[in-house]
Amino acid sequence: MNRTTSFAAIAAAGSSLVAPISLLAQASNLRIREVSAYPIYINQRSDGLLEAPSFDGDNDPRRWRYGGPFEQLPSAIIAIIKTNEGITGFGMGAGGSAAVEIIDGHLKHLLMNTNPLNVEQLWDQMYTSGIFYGRRGVFTMALSAVDNALWDIAGQYAEMPVHELIGGADRDRIEIYQTNGDFLEAQSRGVKNFKRTTYGGPRAPQSAMDSFINSVLEARDRLGPDVRIMTDCVSRDGTVEWAIPFCERLRDANLYFMEELLSPDDVFGYAELVDRIGGRGEGWTRIACGEHEYTEHGFRVLVGLGSAEILQPDITWCGGTTAGRRIAMLVEAANLELIPHRGASSWGFPIALTSPSCTMAESFPEGSAILDAMSCQVENGYVVAPSAAGFGHSLSEEMVLDFQLSLRQ
Repeated sequence: MNRTTSFAAIAAAGSSLVAPISLLAQASNLRIREVSAYPIYINQRSDGLLEAPSFDGDNDPRRWRYGGPFEQLPSAIIAIIKTNEGITGFGMGAGGSAAVEIIDGHLKHLLMNTNPLNVEQLWDQMYTSGIFYGRRGVFTMALSAVDNALWDIAGQYAEMPVHELIGGADRDRIEIYQTNGDFLEAQSRGVKNFKRTTYGGPRAPQSAMDSFINSVLEARDRLGPDVRIMTDCVSRDGTVEWAIPFCERLRDANLYFMEELLSPDDVFGYAELVDRIGGRGEGWTRIACGEHEYTEHGFRVLVGLGSAEILQPDITWCGGTTAGRRIAMLVEAANLELIPHRGASSWGFPIALTSPSCTMAESFPEGSAILDAMSCQVENGYVVAPSAAGFGHSLSEEMVLDFQLSLRQ
């Protein structure tokens, strides 16, 4: 009996995969022998990440947009975990050199010589170990990288794709939505859903917001009434008082959702938006957030307060696939929608595919060789489930080393 058959038999013993994976681990002598991580250059967004900024005085508007060297996505990292049986797992996270230091100086000590198939137990141990300094932010971004690498190992060991390992689905593809780029060109390739982003908030120049609003209304006119269009403000400092008038100006665009209108910390403000323009109010759009939230604990607050109708964890930031599964179960139990950030990536797709409420997977037109190696195949507007074991990426250690951020600055 091969590993796939044996794992399938074990998984049939219960609906939760926590116990079956533990049973598989008990029958295995697999051990972690090496843990490493590297900041990577993802594309032009990483340009200048390590350079000191120059501002024109205390009131320079760029101060409100500066994200520093540890901001995801530009500060992406890749963890590489090697085992005694020659299986190597790769996992994407973020946080740049700060996250790498956390992995090398902290998390590595909880991983060395352990069985990587005890993936959820290891997650709980690592999270608990860092809880007094790392419940959110860079620590969790580092944890995401190693957790994803552990799931990559588990999938390879079981000879199964991760989406099957975490429960499987009765579908093998999801419609994509393209964020930015040429919408009409993408529509000609079968794409049916589109999102336009801006950097919105009270300090955004009025001319920039006017231009953005016009571009969204124009997209609606060109794409037609039946296409799903969304917007994303990528807001760090948005307020309800600023957001409501902004949203009203886009009302004629008939948006499927509006994303990140407020600061991620303004969970009560998000609940007010749901009350006023979302499903508990006038109901002409859906309120989406969660891209910059962490672990099921953070998402439990959003769900409990009714702060969003669509939750958007990024599986390379929120705590990895382990956290992603727990978040997905929380969202599904609340009868809300789950649409992971970058759901068409190798890391986001397993959670997207296995979440019944997920109807779209986010895809970006701009890429790079290493991003392409971590992206699922797209066919006629659909992202297709990989058949390869693990996450189905095509990363190699040589590629990761070649794309080290410090070597490309």
